[in-house]
Amino acid sequence: MSQPVQPPNQPQQPYGGQPVDGNPYAAGPAAPAPAAPTGNPYGEQPQAPTGNPFANPQGQPAPFGGGAPFAPAPPVRNGLALGVLVALGAAIVASILYGVLLGSIEREFGYAAIGVGFLVGFAAGKLGGANPVTIAAAAVFSVGAVYFGQLIGYAMVMANVAHVPFSEVFFDHFDAVTSAWKEEADFMRYLFLGLGALAAVGGAKKAN
Repeated sequence: MSQPVQPPNQPQQPYGGQPVDGNPYAAGPAAPAPAAPTGNPYGEQPQAPTGNPFANPQGQPAPFGGGAPFAPAPPVRNGLALGVLVALGAAIVASILYGVLLGSIEREFGYAAIGVGFLVGFAAGKLGGANPVTIAAAAVFSVGAVYFGQLIGYAMVMANVAHVPFSEVFFDHFDAVTSAWKEEADFMRYLFLGLGALAAVGGAKKAN
């Protein structure tokens, strides 16, 4: 007996296509093509540097709260005029206190002269800074404070002896007061003036 001839197997469509209009080799609808690359296979790249190593890239918060890595330094205070004025005021006050002390005990007190200079220098340095002009002014004013303090002390003693007001002796007979100071001036008296100046320099440096 003869076997019926089987129809030939239909060829498989390549790439999963289906027959169209009886044509076994016709391709079916084309599959969508993959999207073309955008030109950057690695995704978004960081922006090129601008030349500033401290720039703020891609909106990131800048260090220390600003666009620069370090905060600006505060302006330097110029206290020259203030220091000189403070030194002058402190010298006036210290000379009065020193003179009252000398007139009360009727003798010179070396440590008090050092205290006058230190007070003047410290006040000037504390408010005026370490300016060399301020320190020099404090030393000069300290010498004047010690000198006028000694004159105040002399005037107080002379007023007690003459039983007259202090203001009359100091203002009306100031030349007599200075003459008495010169007549009795010795090495220790000038030494006290120098110690006052040195103490002013030390006080100004101590304040800074």
